Amino acid sequence: MKILLSNQSELPIYAQIREQIKEQILNGQIQEGSTLPSIRKLAKEIGVSVITTTRAYNDLEKEGFITSVQGKGSIVLSKDNEIMRERYMMRIEDGIITAIETARHIGLNENEFHTIVSQLWKELKE
Repeated sequence: MKILLSNQSELPIYAQIREQIKEQILNGQIQEGSTLPSIRKLAKEIGVSVITTTRAYNDLEKEGFITSVQGKGSIVLSKDNEIMRERYMMRIEDGIITAIETARHIGLNENEFHTIVSQLWKELKE
């Protein structure tokens, strides 16, 4: 797991850690069922306090990305759970909004947009 911290970021360090882990889970770099590094190990690797990594892990657990199992550590939850599904839906909606705005900007109508989506869906399905 790779975490890069920035002093210029508007986000506090714990939030940078949380967001980077979340992104790696969502894009498949960290697989469901994987065990994250222990809080202490991660803190040492990236040079932050245990309190900082604890807050990031606690937030990830509250948001439904991980669960803490006594004696096993923090485990990435299945993408089938409802919270994870909702996160993916939000990402899809964001992408579609961007695509619609771009399509409107170039004068594409709704039917043309649907045709493009339908064609791409079929192509990527194969």
